[in-house]
Amino acid sequence: MCYSADMEKVTIYTHGDSNGDPGPAAIALQIVDSKGKVLKEVSEVIGNAFHEYAEYFAVVRGLQVAIEHFGDKTKKFDFELRVSGELVKKQLNGEETITHPALVPQFIEIYNMKVLHFPNIDVVYEKEGSGEAVRTLVEEKLDV
Repeated sequence: MCYSADMEKVTIYTHGDSNGDPGPAAIALQIVDSKGKVLKEVSEVIGNAFHEYAEYFAVVRGLQVAIEHFGDKTKKFDFELRVSGELVKKQLNGEETITHPALVPQFIEIYNMKVLHFPNIDVVYEKEGSGEAVRTLVEEKLDV
């Protein structure tokens, strides 16, 4: 995606993980403006889930929180969705097939939110670095 100069860029960092596959799971997200200011931060325990489900759940919550925060203005921003799972990034971008049937409803929900609210969104894989805060939030929730 090519970001236009007149649109503000907003980054959504997401991470989901589980202790075991399946096991106790948690998600976290941060919404950050173009100046690096954290606008929203959420971390939640989601019950028992497998790792990839937690990753998808984090993306769903990230988009939901962005919609709650920005309302209809989501269409006026360039979003970068930085996910912590490379496979999830590839699946959301249509580069890989979803093989687990439990992920299909979440994929559809994400797709629908992208179409309705996020015409300018780019999904990228966040190896490590600037998204480390969401990983730490998930680890804290799973240590409880």
